Amino acid sequence: MTIDTLRDEILVASLPNVVFDGWSLQSLRDGTQMAGHEPSALLRAFPGGVTDAVEHFADWADRQMLDRLEAQPLAEMKVRERISLAVRTYFEVLEPYREAKRRQLSYLALPQNVALGLRLLYRTVDAMWFAAGDTSTDHNHYTKRALLAAVVSSSTFYWLDDKSDGHAETRAFIDRRLADVMAVGKATSSVGKIGSMLNFLPNPLRFARQLRQRSAGAQASNATIHMAENI
Repeated sequence: MTIDTLRDEILVASLPNVVFDGWSLQSLRDGTQMAGHEPSALLRAFPGGVTDAVEHFADWADRQMLDRLEAQPLAEMKVRERISLAVRTYFEVLEPYREAKRRQLSYLALPQNVALGLRLLYRTVDAMWFAAGDTSTDHNHYTKRALLAAVVSSSTFYWLDDKSDGHAETRAFIDRRLADVMAVGKATSSVGKIGSMLNFLPNPLRFARQLRQRSAGAQASNATIHMAENI
C-alpha cells in the first residue's frame, strides 16, 4: 500500500467524524480505526497531524475533480464552459462532505492557517485551469488563477448555504461570477481595464476575514450570499 492510498483511506473514513469532532486528532484516530488500520498508521499517514489531514483533504478533492473531468468531452467545449464545469464538479465531489468542508474553513480561519488556506485555494484553481487545457506561462498564467480564485472562494461560501434543488442557485451564481471575470484576455490587453480587474483579485486580508466570519457563524444565510455577491 502506498502512502497516498493510506492517507486517502484514513481521510475518507475520518470525514464523517469531522462533522461531530471537527478537524481533530480524535476524528483522525477514529477514522484510522474505521479504515481498519493500526493506530500507528495515523502517524505514518499524517506526521504533521491535523494540518496534514486538512491539506490532504484539499488534495483529495482536487484529484477527485480531475478524475471526473477526464470523463467529460472537454475538447468540445469552450474555455468558459470547461471552467464552469470544473467548478461545478468540484462542488459535486464535496457535496457528501459539505460539513467537513465547512469545518475545514473554520480551521483555515485560524490566523496561523490563513496562508495555508490561500495556498490550497491556488492549487485548486490551478488544477481547474490545467483540466481546461491552459498552457499559458506568461503573466496571464497568474492572472487567470487569481481571477478564478475569486470565483471559487465566493462560490464556496454561496454553495455552503444553498438549499435550492440540485444547487441550481449555486450554478447560476457561478455563471454570473464567471461572466464577470472570464474575459481575462480583454482585461489584460487594455491598460484602461486594469483598475476594474483588480477588484476581482483575491485579497489575503479579505479571505481571512471571510473565513473568520464563517467559522464564527456570525452571518445568516442571506448576509452570506450578499457578501459573496459583492466580492
